[in-house]
Amino acid sequence: MAVVTAAIVKELRERSGAGMMDCKKALAETDGDLEAAVDLLRSKGLAAAQKKSSRTAAEGLVGIAVEGLKGVAVEVNSETDFVAKNEQFQDFVRKVTAVAFTVSGDDVEALKSAAYPDGGTVAEKLTASIATIGENQSIRRLKTVMVSQGAVVSYMHNVVSPNLGKIGVLVALEGDVGADVLEPLGKQIGMHIAAAFPLALHADGLDAELIARERKIAEEKAAESGKPIEVQAKMVDGAIAKFAKENALLSQLFVIDGKTPVADVVAKAAKDAGGTITLKDYVRFQLGEGIEKEETDFAAEVAAAAGL
Repeated sequence: MAVVTAAIVKELRERSGAGMMDCKKALAETDGDLEAAVDLLRSKGLAAAQKKSSRTAAEGLVGIAVEGLKGVAVEVNSETDFVAKNEQFQDFVRKVTAVAFTVSGDDVEALKSAAYPDGGTVAEKLTASIATIGENQSIRRLKTVMVSQGAVVSYMHNVVSPNLGKIGVLVALEGDVGADVLEPLGKQIGMHIAAAFPLALHADGLDAELIARERKIAEEKAAESGKPIEVQAKMVDGAIAKFAKENALLSQLFVIDGKTPVADVVAKAAKDAGGTITLKDYVRFQLGEGIEKEETDFAAEVAAAAGL
């Protein structure tokens, strides 16, 4: 059996919102498997819906830029937040984001091989930046969005410097209406995306493994209800439909009014402008999303409270 440490109990509490003893028992039952413990707590109704990973577990910056009908977002990581405030590092991220416009697709290796404005390649400049600043850095990901007509609108949350920050959003609006309509609409949708954390544009774009995991949790909850099988099946289908609605951008309720689906917000803007608008694509890069820091200094009192 795996050793259940105080650190993993703490992480499970943060992820699930469940009590310490419930977390400890869930980890014991799942042999220390954090993800399985989260699912177990949820199936027992001891945890809220799994929190989307919004912890900044890596430092650095997200850079975004728009040129014409194309936009790019790039995440560059560093070891500490101190480096993110370094003007040299900021200049590097800004220039790498500009170079990303020349790269076909979302290939990080192709970006590293591309020419850097000051000479050499992006990879060579990255190596030089690491040597100069004295801290490891890495180009983690990039994403490009384009429209044939309309606008790509950017939004940055937690701005550190112009077009650099912690959460970068791009909104691709295909349409035949003017920028006076698309720009403010795109900004509002960008704010929504930053806050609401959609997992896909449409419900059918949600990850199949994620849906399968949610279905398993819903089935376990339904089974515990003791209701007839046919009722349980409807409960499961309802839970999956609710999950899809809450996590697909177009069906999410617009954060600005809390009641209108984003798809209807776009449709109304198009109708009011007398034209067509389609929310074609989006990007949401949150710094460190999906990366977990290693906990090295955990409070002794938490360990004591957990009885470990």
